[in-house]
Amino acid sequence: MTSKHIEKDKDGFLVNLEDWSPTVAEELAQAEDITLSPEHWEVLNALRDFYQEFDLSPAMRPLTRYLKIKLGPEKSTSIYLMTLFPGSPAKLTAKIAGLPRPENCL
Repeated sequence: MTSKHIEKDKDGFLVNLEDWSPTVAEELAQAEDITLSPEHWEVLNALRDFYQEFDLSPAMRPLTRYLKIKLGPEKSTSIYLMTLFPGSPAKLTAKIAGLPRPENCL
């Protein structure tokens, strides 16, 4: 567990993006009943790269397009992402990656 209190909003997103670390990601994932595997980390790291490049958290369509370029077609489908991040992959990946909620995700 982390040694300091990490502030989150009502939906579990980090209030301060600087609080993110791999340990915090593990805790955020655990709160969603997800155990992070190397496949999860590939997506999370690509998502953090996307945020660095474009300064926004992508919705599902831009996320899958970006992952197709970065990870290949077999790791960029919504079905693949749903197996790793059930429910709303764009929202869950942003949350676990310590990024703001994608704008069009409820």
